[in-house]
Amino acid sequence: MCIWKRIYHLNQIVASAMVSSVENTFWNKLPKPFFCLAPLADVTDPAFRRVITKYGKPDVLWTEFVSADGLFKGGYDALIKGLQYTEDERPIIAQFFSREPELMAKATELAIEMGFDGVDVNMGCPDENVCKQGAGAAIMKDPERAQAIILAMKEASAKSSRPIPVSVKTRIGYNENEVETWIPQILSAHPDVLTIHARTKKEMSKVAAHWDVVKRVVEIRDSLQPTADGSQPRTLIIGNGDVIDIADARKKAEETGCDGVMLGRAIFGNPWCFASEHGDRPDLKGRLAVLVEHIKLFDELLTGKRSFATMKKHFKSYIQGPDGDKQLVIKLMEEARTPKEALEIIESY
Repeated sequence: MCIWKRIYHLNQIVASAMVSSVENTFWNKLPKPFFCLAPLADVTDPAFRRVITKYGKPDVLWTEFVSADGLFKGGYDALIKGLQYTEDERPIIAQFFSREPELMAKATELAIEMGFDGVDVNMGCPDENVCKQGAGAAIMKDPERAQAIILAMKEASAKSSRPIPVSVKTRIGYNENEVETWIPQILSAHPDVLTIHARTKKEMSKVAAHWDVVKRVVEIRDSLQPTADGSQPRTLIIGNGDVIDIADARKKAEETGCDGVMLGRAIFGNPWCFASEHGDRPDLKGRLAVLVEHIKLFDELLTGKRSFATMKKHFKSYIQGPDGDKQLVIKLMEEARTPKEALEIIESY
């Protein structure tokens, strides 16, 4: 029997001793509903998270996802930079991806060592390069492996002197809605928190999010974990997909019964998102001032570690609006190859 299947079967024996510990963590201290920052590759990097924390801190932050395979198979020095954070960002969750339970257990140990408040496994990323590794959304095709990963992470946390909650972010299915089978399989491993991106892997973000399915996930959770008396705490459910602002998030939480809501694309060019019910932003002058701050933080934290081209996706987001300037966006996109050049363009504007 291969090693991951041995881990799965061994952990099944002790699973009853590793039920959700959410009542003893920061999760149970949050307001209901609570609002989270989605992990977005090349977006919610350490620089942007510092800006968001300053201007509109969410209830919980996630790092970008980091490859556990890369961390422990030769890419540690490059990838560890993506896990830097500040005390102001707490509570903050480290997100990893891999198809290997052993590596995800090691990633959990690393998250504990680095002081993170929780650890999350990505089981929903639709990127083809990630899926070809058998990770991300591809894990939905292998429920036993998914269970083994969660249980291995929970075991690594339980053995630590500072246990942290283990959470999962996934989708409603691979090619079609599979929540009736997929969600019970995940919940059987008792993750502390389950975030549902309300689309399939096949749908990517090309269709409207199915929030009615999030409601069904909550119903499934309630039927499988009917008691909330502390003997076996419920897995918290977070909904994700097409949330435009905090007011919309509250509405979706009320309609579905989910415990929290995760916002992703709504934060592009809007680090004030979590500070306002309707996503209000300053005028262009104010937005450019924060863009300058963002660029300087990128230069300080990430220059030499990742391409400045990743900042370009923020230019249009900050500048667009009724008072935006299309020509300034074009100039930045075409001419700003370094932080210095971007700052000079904005200053001259």
